Amino acid sequence: MEPSSTAVIVGSSVAGVRTARALRSQGFSGRILIIGEEAELPYDKPPLSKQFLTGVWDEDRVRLLTADAAQTAGIELRLGSPAIRLDIASRTVLLADGSSVPYDVLVIATGAHARPAPWPVESGVHVVRTLDDSRRLARDLHSMSGPVVVVGGGFIGAEVAATARATGRDVTIVDPLHAPIGRIVGDELGVMFTDLHHRHGVRTRFGDGVEAVDGVAGALRVTLTNGKVLPAATVIVGIGAVPNDSWLASSGLLIDNGVVCDQFCRAVDDGRVFAVGDVTRWHHLRHGEDVRVEHWTNAADQAACVAHNIVHPDHLRPYTPTEYVWSDQYDWKIQIAGRPARAALLKIIGGLGCEKPRAAAVFGDKSGILRGAVTVNWPKALLMCRTMVGSEATAAAAVEQLELLPLTTAAAPSST
Repeated sequence: MEPSSTAVIVGSSVAGVRTARALRSQGFSGRILIIGEEAELPYDKPPLSKQFLTGVWDEDRVRLLTADAAQTAGIELRLGSPAIRLDIASRTVLLADGSSVPYDVLVIATGAHARPAPWPVESGVHVVRTLDDSRRLARDLHSMSGPVVVVGGGFIGAEVAATARATGRDVTIVDPLHAPIGRIVGDELGVMFTDLHHRHGVRTRFGDGVEAVDGVAGALRVTLTNGKVLPAATVIVGIGAVPNDSWLASSGLLIDNGVVCDQFCRAVDDGRVFAVGDVTRWHHLRHGEDVRVEHWTNAADQAACVAHNIVHPDHLRPYTPTEYVWSDQYDWKIQIAGRPARAALLKIIGGLGCEKPRAAAVFGDKSGILRGAVTVNWPKALLMCRTMVGSEATAAAAVEQLELLPLTTAAAPSST
């Protein structure tokens, strides 16, 4: 790009902010403008279901970029007016306030929004995706004393359940799957996380769906598909996310569960339009398919790759990450590398029966290649496994290396 080029980043979450910072650190000297839908200064989202929700962290602690830091880095912020249309021919982004912003290179980083609750009630039903969402839920959790029902046993649901329980609330998780985060780790490991909830006094209704929610905050009724009714003062719905790509409907870009990109995260071959983060569906060369990943680490790593490809158009770098996600639930740290859901559980190293275990589960494919790993309270094992997944080591080699690592917490014997 020319020194006078303008890079416009649409989206002010971690993917957008990390792209802006990476552009500067990699030598981009032109104008950088971040457009944000919310009037809020950019903020981080993982704490919204945990530290911020409990009040342990304040708003300053979750900020990704302050006004002073943006000014120092030469990053302009245009917040509070979302992008509503992209005109690729004229290289302009139209905003909701009627203004248009020209660009030389555009990065789409609009992320995803929480899938809305399908049950329209006047009050008391929450999702957790934005700072305002977390503020509203925190107010309810601290102002009411009745039971909490969490619909969805994925990461958000499990984390919010743990947080709500920490405030002393009576909590029930409902999910049609038979174990929490089962889509990612399978039922065998999911049972372990069910036990974790039970040990902390959280009730679970796995294998049941929700038919209806009615009432108002403080007096809600959650009707399950088996006909049973759960009373609730507060309901939290965590049933997935939807990419924020509707504003691109008339752009001419290929939109299919996100912005479809090549292996370099380019939405247009001329290198003028890229996408990054939760909204991006790019071609992963190692997997041989288009993928969309909704994890914090992916957004940060992808931002660095996109910045490189903007600054070095003659030396494009394909984005081929090894997936990584973590979840803090109660006093456990759960970390996942690779794609365990695409493989079979081969062995668990360490123990799962004690109060705070240290363990790793190894997943391999039919040819014996390591495809994923799940660790509990064992960060060193996760780092090793993530490297081995990326190098396509064998699952047997991973087991061998894990068994050499010391287990510094009390653990039961290894099991398969």
